[in-house]
Amino acid sequence: MKKPKAIDVSKIDLDKMKDKTADLPGLLEYAHSLGGFSIVPTEEGVIKGNAMQAMKEQTEMHMQQIYDQMKLLADQASKLKRRAEISFEIYEAEMRFKPDVGKTYHLYQKDERKILSMVGPEEWGKSIPFDRFVATVKLLADHTWEIIIEPSENT
Repeated sequence: MKKPKAIDVSKIDLDKMKDKTADLPGLLEYAHSLGGFSIVPTEEGVIKGNAMQAMKEQTEMHMQQIYDQMKLLADQASKLKRRAEISFEIYEAEMRFKPDVGKTYHLYQKDERKILSMVGPEEWGKSIPFDRFVATVKLLADHTWEIIIEPSENT
């Protein structure tokens, strides 16, 4: 089975992208380019300026909402990517039973191989037969695995 090409969501820096742009450069109070000129308000200019300021505030509010939605989508994409990665690891692991949808299992590593177990790390006592605990997972109806517990060194 060929793995899909990975998308590195962690390289997307939305804060940096936002800081390097002006939403409406034509409405800046100062020249934003070399050929720009300064704006001296008249009475009509003050009225328009106030309207533009209100419009600018509304636009910034909407841009912030869109930015927050983009961040949420990027976070969701990261979680989905990790869920797919752990699912591949589990389906390549040694599995001596048929997992049931909705049940919780535990993924371990011993030497170079991964093993899916029904026994949790706290249930082994002092004689855990594996080198490393990878994650506690739950089988979802779509046969992907939700990560319930994952040691911080694996994230």
